[in-house]
Amino acid sequence: MKIGVISADITSESRVAITPDAVKKLRKLGFEVVIQSGAGQAAYYADELYQAAGADIASSRTEVITQSKIITTVNDLPAEATESLSSGQIVIGMLDPYRNTQLDTYAAKGATVFAMELLPRTLSRAQNMDVLSSQANLAGYKAVLLAANEYSRPFPMFMTSAGTVKPAKVVILGVGVAGLQAIATAKRLGAVVEASDLRPTAREQVESLGGKWLDVPMSAEEAETAKSTGGYAWTPSEQYVKDQAAVVDKALSNADIVITTAQIPGRNAPRLVHGATLAKMKAGSVLIDMAAGTGGNVEGSVPNETITTDNGVRIVGAANIPSQLAAQSSDLYANNLVNFITTLIAPAGDDASVSLALNLDMEDEIQGALAVTHDSQVRLAKR
Repeated sequence: MKIGVISADITSESRVAITPDAVKKLRKLGFEVVIQSGAGQAAYYADELYQAAGADIASSRTEVITQSKIITTVNDLPAEATESLSSGQIVIGMLDPYRNTQLDTYAAKGATVFAMELLPRTLSRAQNMDVLSSQANLAGYKAVLLAANEYSRPFPMFMTSAGTVKPAKVVILGVGVAGLQAIATAKRLGAVVEASDLRPTAREQVESLGGKWLDVPMSAEEAETAKSTGGYAWTPSEQYVKDQAAVVDKALSNADIVITTAQIPGRNAPRLVHGATLAKMKAGSVLIDMAAGTGGNVEGSVPNETITTDNGVRIVGAANIPSQLAAQSSDLYANNLVNFITTLIAPAGDDASVSLALNLDMEDEIQGALAVTHDSQVRLAKR
């Protein structure tokens, strides 16, 4: 049974779904692996490394798809590639399911498609398959380095004979996996860090990393509601929204670096920084918008471009930061996929002569959550 690896089809994507180390793991499980020639080149994994690990090299994407039972990808398959699919094949990748326009096509082809973003992150056995966390962790780290490169002053405080250099003031908006890593990295570089998040429970995590929590007053009843829902399902009051905007506005007006991380699966990213706030920021300050690819947290941000406002504020539309760390992000992503693929393998029986078999079980809490098409049906509930 073969697992196929295809090359990314967009110029902004350097990652590859399966690395040579992952090939070795899959072969130990009993799979064969075929990879499109050059698929790992942008992540510094040459064809020779795949061959040394035991993979076959195919000259084209079509050749990979027609040979493979399971097709792995970083992003969605190109539209022309879906024409080569046949009934019973499996596609696994980060497919942006709520925005994906090809689900009906996959279903019509009879393919079973797993979108890795839909993984139930509360399940302990699913943690080693969590692609969002593995990629966001690297993205939070790299976002700080991008900011340091764009910023015209150093991050730490320096004591020199010519005078004292003040530390950079960094504000992180959104304290998920990426935000927490950004806080830790900025602190290691010597910056003064403040952070804000809709979830009151994030305060403890921020302060444990040495950051200052941007506190927004709320009633006891509202605080209890926010805590009980974890923050994500909480609808704040109109007054809270106004108060939070005022607190964030003041912090950003004094900030040197702002990193925004807020994204909502299946929806446009929430707007966190508006033009009025940008107008108050200092010339030379830098904003890294990690949600630029899904609508942007910052007004005026453009994916994969750096915009300078009239008052000298630089807005970096960082649409795909993990791709800038392609070697490591590919390695982590490939491990996530291998761990998920192991859940698709039927338990070994007593008969050693029986070949590797798959066990697709939509009642399984992981498979069922990730499957967006199966049995020629689209399973994904609309949002």
